Amino acid sequence: MELDRTAWAALRASTPLSLTEADLADLRGTTDPTSLEDVRDIYLPLSRLLNLYVGATQQRHAAVRAFLGESDRPAPFIIGVAGSVAVGKSTTARLLRSLLAQWPNHPNVELVSTDNFLHPNGVLEARGLMRRKGFPESYDRRALVRFVSEMKAGAERIDIPVYSHLIYDIVPGERQAVHRPDILIVEGINVLQPASAGRLAVADFFDYSIYVDAKVENIRNWYLDRFRELRRTAFSDPRSYFHHMATTIREEEALEFAANTWRTINEVNLVENIRPTRGRATLILYKGDDHRVRQVRLRKT
Repeated sequence: MELDRTAWAALRASTPLSLTEADLADLRGTTDPTSLEDVRDIYLPLSRLLNLYVGATQQRHAAVRAFLGESDRPAPFIIGVAGSVAVGKSTTARLLRSLLAQWPNHPNVELVSTDNFLHPNGVLEARGLMRRKGFPESYDRRALVRFVSEMKAGAERIDIPVYSHLIYDIVPGERQAVHRPDILIVEGINVLQPASAGRLAVADFFDYSIYVDAKVENIRNWYLDRFRELRRTAFSDPRSYFHHMATTIREEEALEFAANTWRTINEVNLVENIRPTRGRATLILYKGDDHRVRQVRLRKT
């Protein structure tokens, strides 16, 4: 079913707004204009819906454990968040993590980005895949599926690699410890990719999935806006992989590089790999040209 913003906002019911403007500023991505009004209208109803799903799933697991005579904790409820580069899926995932942790029956919420499962640059270079970074083949998909399956099986702690957008690579020797959560949010551009025949995909372990959508031309504009802001801020850090974009290359050349990167890499990946998975999502958040969610498409079953 499709709901416009007004109809969806009404489904918030009495769910309280716990975030402040300062909290939201910490959760927003670069140039992302998400406001407290957006949180009230879009993300609070979504957190309420997800809380109902989690509660129902916990009851089902409790019934099965009672039948088997088991007393251990239920497996984590796993949510996948997908969408293009620059569409705002990371902000969506961070907001959901914060809002879902406010509910008393699942206070422990973990967020993992699939960027942590990109192959290191050295591997990508050796395989000729640096210009395919972000495409399905640039990820260690076996490691990602193994991580999610072990979480679903009840692993108490798993240490995973850490990706840094500053150095544009996996950080040598650094690990993220993921302790068994009530809810695990897995965010990434290709999390809804189907598996090849006879194999499992990470999406096979999701209890719920969300796709953040917008017109391609709007996402392109947001990508370029973000590049301009990063050139002014993060790229000025000498440790940044793209430091030269802020120091030795004129603005016109840097913007042409960004436009070409979008045209030859990110848009190709979006059209060929990411957008075709949209129909697999349980819920789609559709954004207008102002980055505000205009419509929610919900699978009722």
